[in-house]
Amino acid sequence: MTNHAHPHDDDWASAGFSTRAIHAGQDPDPTTGAVVPPIYATSTYKQDGVGGLRGGYEYSRSANPTRTALESALAAAEGGAAGFAFSSGLAAEDTLLRAALRPGDHVVVPNDAYGGTYRLIARVFGPWGIEHTPVDLSDPDAVLAAIQPGRTKVVWVETPTNPLLGIADIAVLAAHARAAGALLVVDNTFATPYLQQPLALGADVVVHSTTKYIGGHSDVVGGALVVADGAQLPVGLDGPTGTTNLADAVRFHQNASGAVAGPFDAWLTLRGLKTLAVRMDRHESNARAVAEFLEGHDAVTSVIYPGLESHPGHEVAARQMSGFGGMVSFRTGSESSALAFCGATHVFTLAESLGGVESLVEHPHKMTHGSVAGTALEVPDDLVRLSVGIEDVADLIADLDAALAAGRDA
Repeated sequence: MTNHAHPHDDDWASAGFSTRAIHAGQDPDPTTGAVVPPIYATSTYKQDGVGGLRGGYEYSRSANPTRTALESALAAAEGGAAGFAFSSGLAAEDTLLRAALRPGDHVVVPNDAYGGTYRLIARVFGPWGIEHTPVDLSDPDAVLAAIQPGRTKVVWVETPTNPLLGIADIAVLAAHARAAGALLVVDNTFATPYLQQPLALGADVVVHSTTKYIGGHSDVVGGALVVADGAQLPVGLDGPTGTTNLADAVRFHQNASGAVAGPFDAWLTLRGLKTLAVRMDRHESNARAVAEFLEGHDAVTSVIYPGLESHPGHEVAARQMSGFGGMVSFRTGSESSALAFCGATHVFTLAESLGGVESLVEHPHKMTHGSVAGTALEVPDDLVRLSVGIEDVADLIADLDAALAAGRDA
């Protein structure tokens, strides 16, 4: 297929993150000078004679200029060779796994992976002949032991994990995966490309639910893949285009399966990406203050935040991240007190999802991770997960203090 990358993308390759996020793939419109890429609400494109495509565009499932702008910007943000935008994070994951796996293959997954990822691998790909092994990603030796040479084709990493905020050493795991001929896939949703660059640490491909921090405003659902320069399919696998190039295979499957981002969704996501850096600075400063407050509260039995020195992965996180993110989890000692807390907040909204400008609270055991109840990935029933937003931090802490008092009385 035609490469739809913008002609001047390379101009921004050496620029800083915020500059890339605002400009890469987003040159002013050549006709009008509009500084914001238009929403190309079209399904098809006039051809100048049979096969005479303008810019390579023929049908909007295959490519759309608004989506191209987003895909170019995402690739630049992650320092990758090619970006791909999808209708959801799980659509992105499904497309990648179909490109990289065949019946009989094996996947290493986090033992506290996002519930939707686990459901996809275990209950959709499982019947298709894919086996998986959950493992503690913070233990590189355990990951190495879980890899089955010749069968393991993907090592799936979240760091920080969802919802227990475990930290994995990306560079070490990349070496283990590479030695086994497997792909190292990093779900970078929690960290965002602003705080962590997995491809620079050796990952082959990055996954995002762009619904979360990249979109940033709880108004659009989307997903993305960014493939590293030169990344190849797992050893021994040929792609549908006759090459072993991972980006070629993903591009084919994106078009063949068709779960693409629509132009308006791509436009909203692109708008969110432009302000990611400034939002993440506030998310993180608020989250750090919230974590420190919770750590000193007698109604909280433990606080999980990579920015705290008490976190077992703090040193690794400090080495491979430029900041610790906006997610905080904590435990209350009982399910009843956790549920009472979740029902008593005012500024924190009780809702699934994360990464928006507003603060959210949820009970993973009964909400986002209900699909892994009874499995090796089951999360504690007294765990509370906070997505710390960008409101005034004094209001957030006052809200938490009042809700903890309600939880104590439960």
